[in-house]
Amino acid sequence: MINKVVQVLTFGLIFMCSAQAAIDVYEFEDEQLRARYQTFVEEMRCPKCQNQNLAGSDSLIATDLRRELHRLLQEGKTDDEVVAFMVERYGDFILYKPRMQRSTLLLWLAPIGLLLLGAIIVILIARGSSRKTVALSDEERARLDALIHDSNQEK
Repeated sequence: MINKVVQVLTFGLIFMCSAQAAIDVYEFEDEQLRARYQTFVEEMRCPKCQNQNLAGSDSLIATDLRRELHRLLQEGKTDDEVVAFMVERYGDFILYKPRMQRSTLLLWLAPIGLLLLGAIIVILIARGSSRKTVALSDEERARLDALIHDSNQEK
């Protein structure tokens, strides 16, 4: 009986804790500011969660970053100022779309290079397969027929 009571209490506590999870609710002066905030939290990566945006992360640092984004937008910071602030503190990793700069040049140019390499390979293969076949002489054809005939008899 006591085991059942403990199980029920444990089960209830587990679900009560998840029901108490906080949801960030921020007030904005207008819908344009809310839209900018939503864009930022969807396009910025959580430093702790690796491949999750700020909107989908429940980590403490993501909560702090959402609060910081709200504060910056309320202060009237431009998009470039907000991005510069975040990159200065967390590096380019925080951006899902890294900026074009010297350290990310390979990241931006690799797809173009691979596409060109693939096109060159396709062209070379197409040229190789379009080579004309050389006709066999009568002597070569007779020898080939003899080889084929011999191999068929061995089977």
